Amino acid sequence: MKAANAVVNLNARGLKQAIRVMGAFGPIRKTGFFNVLLMEAKDVPGMLEDLKEMMTRDPASLSFLARIVPVSHAFTFQTPEEFEGKAREIALGWVDGLAGRSFHVRMRRRGFKGKMSGLDEEHFLDRLLLEALEERGTPGRITFENPDAIIAVETVGPWAGLSLWMREDLERYPFVKLD
Repeated sequence: MKAANAVVNLNARGLKQAIRVMGAFGPIRKTGFFNVLLMEAKDVPGMLEDLKEMMTRDPASLSFLARIVPVSHAFTFQTPEEFEGKAREIALGWVDGLAGRSFHVRMRRRGFKGKMSGLDEEHFLDRLLLEALEERGTPGRITFENPDAIIAVETVGPWAGLSLWMREDLERYPFVKLD
């Protein structure tokens, strides 16, 4: 599978505009899932700032975009067990940044229907992180009301991407829309 570092979800009839606008930031490709694209942005922070500027100048300029989720870590997997092993390793790398903070995991699963549950994977990663934080003496807590951080997990078939988003980032880039 080709490299990707962002999942783009489109609103109805937004494909042509998405390809035109988002294509300026890097290669973009269709997936086998309705209104879901994968892209490899050349400069993710620059893309986010440019999209924010576009939205500020003309809120309708991003009307094609339901949401975009850049990811900092991506991998492929063939089984739920392989997914959990790789996701576990990535998530544990964020323990220091979650120390004493509120957070939750939000997964958008596309594919592996009947083989993998997004809700079960969210709970798995939530528990993993809570236990790791407790072991370090810096307990965190799960909340869905204005959390300090959200861990985004996106899957598109056998591809997965994960990223950690702090509240300030989500406020700065409202088009990310994790919840």
